[in-house]
Amino acid sequence: MDARTYPNAPVTYGAVGATRGSTFTVLPPEGFRRVERSARIGHGDERWNFARQQVLTWGIKRRSGFGVTLLPRDPLGNLLDLSHDSDSHPQVRPGDTIVLSIGRGRFTAHEPVRVVYVVDQPKTAGFAYGTLEGHPLRGEESFMIERRDDNSVWVTVRSFSRPSSTKWMLLSPALRILQYIVVGRYLRALAGAIPSH
Repeated sequence: MDARTYPNAPVTYGAVGATRGSTFTVLPPEGFRRVERSARIGHGDERWNFARQQVLTWGIKRRSGFGVTLLPRDPLGNLLDLSHDSDSHPQVRPGDTIVLSIGRGRFTAHEPVRVVYVVDQPKTAGFAYGTLEGHPLRGEESFMIERRDDNSVWVTVRSFSRPSSTKWMLLSPALRILQYIVVGRYLRALAGAIPSH
């Protein structure tokens, strides 16, 4: 699929928003594999403000080794490369279409996704995206940070997915291993030293 068609393409699964619901902890949509992992990433105002800003500007993906390209909504067709840290990155918006990339050279995988919801509340912030045609998986993934009553800051990654085609079904064991490794990167991405500006 030509990347220019992605902004008009539908997501490739039916249970849009299911990573947000309370039923997610009991049962994923039928035929999909569920993943949910959380980690404490720090404590206090500075950690919360840093983590909130990063998660709402794709920093959790960048810091996990992904390239992030925002596809255009305007008729000029301009792309916005969000792959490098910047204080001026736009915030994630519902409906944004993104192509994520990981790897190098001919071993680069491109993963088109659409933001399906965004949360920005005093003690919770994050977003979820759903897969588009061309992604190796079908499903949804969410990235949420939470500030708990003891002032600790946590990140939770939730997803439900299944291979998008027979080819990817054959590679399913490798995809599961890769998914486990990448989710571990997400859980560490916002826990390191906070850059000073």
